[in-house]
Amino acid sequence: MSKLNSFWKMMATVIAVLAIMALVACGSAEEGAGEADCDAGGGSEEDGAFQIPEAIEGCHNVAWVYIGPHNDGGWTQAHDVGRQYVQDNMEGVHTAYVELVPEGADAEQVIRSLARKGFDTIFTTSFGYMDATEIVASEFPDIDFIHVSGFKANGENFGNLFGAMETMKYLNGMIAGSRAKFDGNPKLGYMPTFPIPEELRLGNAFALGALVTCPECTVDVRWIGTWHDPVKEQEAAKSLFDGGAQVVMNGADTPAAAQAAPEGKWGITYNWDGSCTSDKCLTAGYWNWGLEYARITELSMNDEYVGGFDYFDADSGAMGLYGYMDGEELQPGVAELPEEDLALIQEVFDKAMAGDFDRFDVFAGPIMDNQGNVVLAEGETLEQIDLDGFAQFDVPCETCMYWWAENFNAELPDL
Repeated sequence: MSKLNSFWKMMATVIAVLAIMALVACGSAEEGAGEADCDAGGGSEEDGAFQIPEAIEGCHNVAWVYIGPHNDGGWTQAHDVGRQYVQDNMEGVHTAYVELVPEGADAEQVIRSLARKGFDTIFTTSFGYMDATEIVASEFPDIDFIHVSGFKANGENFGNLFGAMETMKYLNGMIAGSRAKFDGNPKLGYMPTFPIPEELRLGNAFALGALVTCPECTVDVRWIGTWHDPVKEQEAAKSLFDGGAQVVMNGADTPAAAQAAPEGKWGITYNWDGSCTSDKCLTAGYWNWGLEYARITELSMNDEYVGGFDYFDADSGAMGLYGYMDGEELQPGVAELPEEDLALIQEVFDKAMAGDFDRFDVFAGPIMDNQGNVVLAEGETLEQIDLDGFAQFDVPCETCMYWWAENFNAELPDL
């Protein structure tokens, strides 16, 4: 009997040890499961015409909504480089995007789907997403929504983000004016997208910069009515060059202005630092969104984001001028310009990067429009709301941005 008891005691001990091992193994598995791989793809699910990415449990999930393809060579690619910066540099963050989302009802559907999927922070990256973002933000008060390039915010979970690219466009104009004067053809071209304050603001900054180095330079305009259409952008650039323009500046996504430039003429590209690759490209004002996206994502992770108006200047490090940043060289068409012009351009660039020349210096009086009216008298400057708005859009601005600078050969667009 004692041997039998000893056997059962031994078996009880073995069973107890196995049970403990099972519990430990189970605990380890649960512990490992809690350490989510935030760098992994989260999969996606079809919603109408769009593939909506999945959030990953245990991560802070951040989504972007793009107007164009993520590799468009311009605006959207610059945003996607910023998204990758967040993914690569922030612990516990999972990022995803939906591309080729039209403005309007489709955008609202996509933004709402991302919110329902559990994304914690959502960036929407086109002007026409503004109202859709505002609507969905009101439905999901625990999610932070940041719209790029608009003029609305709710002071809570819906804010607006943009940067003073007008400073870089002003420098673009100084370079374009110097090049046109050097070539003996004082005609410039600009390809805006839609009649919104941003497009007039950036065009006016370009024209005002051109007046500094080429007082006789004029600017022609070709509206293209799209943010991303390589064919239309090429056609508009070709039309401006055929019409006599010596230098053409892009307002949309692709490097069309440089690609379409015939021999002896020049383009200025926009948005992405990889857009200015041709020797026919003089420079590009470009975005470095990663720094701002990481800053806002950090606030959102800590429940500290307040939806207001973030508008950064050149000294933030979140934008650049191709050929002038560390590690870059002047493009051939710029390097050969007169020394006095290069020195003046460099001086303004250095001041901008140091925070001593900003968007309000770009738009400082005296400024005349192309109808002979005084926009700003000597000593006056615009307010932020003037930079952002049209009175016709019910923005309570005083001077507003519905005017062309004096050297434009263009009528104001219908709104």
